[in-house]
Amino acid sequence: MSTRTTVVWVPDWPVVAAMVADEVPVDVPAAVHDGRRVTAVSALARADGVRRGMRRRQAQGVCPELVLLPADDARDVRLFEPVAAATETVVAGVEVARPGLLLLPAGGAARYHGSEEALAERIVDAVARATGHECGVGTADGLLAAVLAARTGAVVEPGVSAVFLAPHGVTELVHATSTPEQAAEVAGLVDLLHRLGLRTLGAFAALPGADVHARFGRLGTWARTLASGLDERPPARRRPEADLEVSTELDPPVERVDTATFAGRRLAEQLHADLVARSVTCGRLQIAARTDDGTELVRTWRTDLGGWGALAAARITDRIRWQLDGWLTASAVATVRDRRREARDRDRGAWSVTQPPVDVRAPGDEDDLAPVALVRLTLTALDVAPAGAEAAQLWGGPSGGDLRAHRALERAQSIVGGPGVLTATLQGGRDVRDQVHVRPWGEQSDPPRPADRPWPGRLPDPAPATVLVDPVHVEVRDVHGAPVRVDRRGRLSGPPGSVLTGAGSDRVRVVAGWAGPWLLSDRWWTHPGVAPQVRAHLQVAFDDGGAVLLTHTAGTWTCEADYD
Repeated sequence: MSTRTTVVWVPDWPVVAAMVADEVPVDVPAAVHDGRRVTAVSALARADGVRRGMRRRQAQGVCPELVLLPADDARDVRLFEPVAAATETVVAGVEVARPGLLLLPAGGAARYHGSEEALAERIVDAVARATGHECGVGTADGLLAAVLAARTGAVVEPGVSAVFLAPHGVTELVHATSTPEQAAEVAGLVDLLHRLGLRTLGAFAALPGADVHARFGRLGTWARTLASGLDERPPARRRPEADLEVSTELDPPVERVDTATFAGRRLAEQLHADLVARSVTCGRLQIAARTDDGTELVRTWRTDLGGWGALAAARITDRIRWQLDGWLTASAVATVRDRRREARDRDRGAWSVTQPPVDVRAPGDEDDLAPVALVRLTLTALDVAPAGAEAAQLWGGPSGGDLRAHRALERAQSIVGGPGVLTATLQGGRDVRDQVHVRPWGEQSDPPRPADRPWPGRLPDPAPATVLVDPVHVEVRDVHGAPVRVDRRGRLSGPPGSVLTGAGSDRVRVVAGWAGPWLLSDRWWTHPGVAPQVRAHLQVAFDDGGAVLLTHTAGTWTCEADYD
């Protein structure tokens, strides 16, 4: 069915958030990258020819003044919270589709403010006053039409959204997704539609619905629904009833994000277990917190625009962590403290109509009031429906040993804090040290360097079992006892015959086999005019069954790692 939807859109939000966090001037072209390609571009950078999907060097070649900033989902969510809070001062019950995009039902709010145009003006003014950011507001029948209308601040009249969408390309479907995984899935569908000659939304919407479902499945039906100016799951006209809810009291009150996230992780696992037990999934996730002074903080996240893709406990935890990070930052804390001061001043009569406002603070009553702390955390699954196609993701589970290990790590993390328990994961790199990425246990962020990319000069498998914290100096000698050296062309002065290790190099290990050397020269461009320092890696096996990884640098050998 056709439902009026209003979208609040901040253009290029990942770039805007990155520039605010790094204090980059607004008159400088900037872009956000994921380590390989550009993922978001500012308006100034687009004017110079920079486009999403470009490689970093290509983008810098097009625009030498370009400032490249790293992608950070947590930063984007944290800095977007003030925008959502400002919008909620005009319309209650906004939904966060993704950082930079808010959804809200247009009907009741438009009637209250007089018209959909007046509602848009109020939202734009509220966001600008509270955050200083410019936003676009669009209203139409269906989500996709509202998103595209927000680019120009347009209001699409009822019943003509399909006509409004018809000339747009099918690539616009990507803008209706909420996660990178969904965007990648829709991008694959768009590529298939292009190869089939379906390049516009109008041409795609004109196909019979049954044929689209038979050829493209659930995703194709979702895309055709949006292309027709409709929406499978419109924003709620009222606050939905709570279908599944879990909550916990935080005693003592919590002020730190990592401590609150630990409690949130337990709630996420409990909520996910309830969803699995009932074989259902949820379309919206509501995160609510109560501060120690009674302030209620509530935010609703849309989890699956269109109903495809299950919400795992780890993804629930990610949203909790991002939201708590947004609530407990300086801007959110300042908002709560302002409310406290207003309530305190009202109690003391500072805002009496018979006299001007005066400072009635008692001695020692400073502006920096007690830190804002959370005393209660609640998760609510909204729009609960049968799992259907997502049921396959609900089968199975970890073993008892895994669960015991997870509980032990959680107990340790509750004592020392989130960053106190670290886990090592594999990432891309050439050196054995570069390939180790350490992150807090339970955090779901991707490594900064993907491991599935080509890394010229990378050491061949197998990887060493133990990488030494401090490399040990050794001596490598050939069969005649002469020191072995490596020249700039990677040639050994002689075949390794023995390796002297230990204090004073008094332990001799006989070489049974060796492989290499592999040359590696990292970041030679960072020191122009200076000859690059070349490292040579050598894998050595000994007659006693051991094996090590040796590194030769500037005439010196060191032992970097051991093989099992």
